[in-house]
Parts: sequence; structure tokens; C-alpha cells
Amino acid sequence: MRNRKIYYLVVHSVLIALLIVLGIINIPMPSGLYITFNMIPVAVAAIALGTYSGAFIGGVWGVISFLQCFGILGFSAMGAQLVTISPFLAFIQRFIPRLLDGLILGIVFDAFKNVKHFPIKVYIIGFLAAFLNTLLFMTSLVLLFGSTEYMQNTMAGKGVLLYIVTAVGVNGLVEMLFSTVLTGAIGTALNEAGLIERRMKTAFRRKEA
Repeated sequence: MRNRKIYYLVVHSVLIALLIVLGIINIPMPSGLYITFNMIPVAVAAIALGTYSGAFIGGVWGVISFLQCFGILGFSAMGAQLVTISPFLAFIQRFIPRLLDGLILGIVFDAFKNVKHFPIKVYIIGFLAAFLNTLLFMTSLVLLFGSTEYMQNTMAGKGVLLYIVTAVGVNGLVEMLFSTVLTGAIGTALNEAGLIERRMKTAFRRKEA
């Protein structure tokens, strides 16, 4: 029990450190969005530690994303604009999609327990990590701020769907590619080390009890 708690503490700490580093090196795009790889630590948490850890690391990412609106641990030009409109809604828009991303990834991964070919599962989770982040982030952006003057100017008369497609563009594809490949490679390596199998067996025993 103690060893498992230490293991969880160490892995959580490493993943949070990665979130901070990756947050600082985000790549800005002309659309005002950024290419980010922060969904990879979230996916790894969901795979290696479980649904709650996926949600926790996703939530930490959401907090970091909100702090970036103020130039802390990186900077988001769009986030800075959204905070001036509504700090509360900006927090919701930055935090909830990332928390849900980790939560959903953990649920989906556990639902794949009967899939025998392990790499398939982790590569799918890697793809979903980036896809869901983009979907949830852009949906919340349009729902919460779509009617504001800032977003109307940003959308430049485009419909919601067209704006999302054009705004996401290359960065979305790059994120999905890297997240799929890296999460798949990391998840497979962890499984070969016996860490994923051990986690799944522990979760199964808890359900049986």
C-alpha cells in the first residue's frame, strides 16, 4: 500500500512537472491558438494511474492554462483577452475541457480492458487525448464567448463550424499526430514494464471487493 502511494506521488509529480515545461514551450499560431502537447501527460496519467488520476492531471493542466491568461507559466494571448471579458467564464473555458479530457480518457481506456492487443488501446487513447481536447476546448470557447465582440471579430463572419475547422487547422492535426505516436509509445513501454497490467489488476481487485 505504501509503495503504491509513493509510486502515485512520484508519477503525479513527474507529470505535473512535464505539464509546466510543455506549457512554457507552447507554439503560437496565427489564429491566436497554440500547438500544445500537454494532453500527452494527461493521457499517460489516465493509462498508467486510472480515471481519477487522468481527471486530476487534466485539472492541473486546466489550472496552468488559466494561469497563462495572466502570463504565468507561459502566455496565452487569446486567454488574456477572454479574462478581460469574464475571468469566471475564462476559468471555466480553460479548466473544464481539460479535466473532462482526462476523465473521459480514463473511462475509455478502462472500457478497452477486453481488447487483447494493448498497443491499439494506447494509440487510440493518444489520438482521443488531442481530439477531445480540441473538441471540448473549441466548443466551450464558442458556447461561452461566441456572442462577444472579441469572438465575433475573431470569427470574421464565419459560421461556427467553419471557424473551428479553420482555426484549428494545422495545429490540431499536428497535436493529434504527436499525441497518438508519443502516447502510444509511452503507454506500450509502461505496459512492457508491467506497470499498466499491475494497475489494471489492482483496480479489478477493488471492484471485486
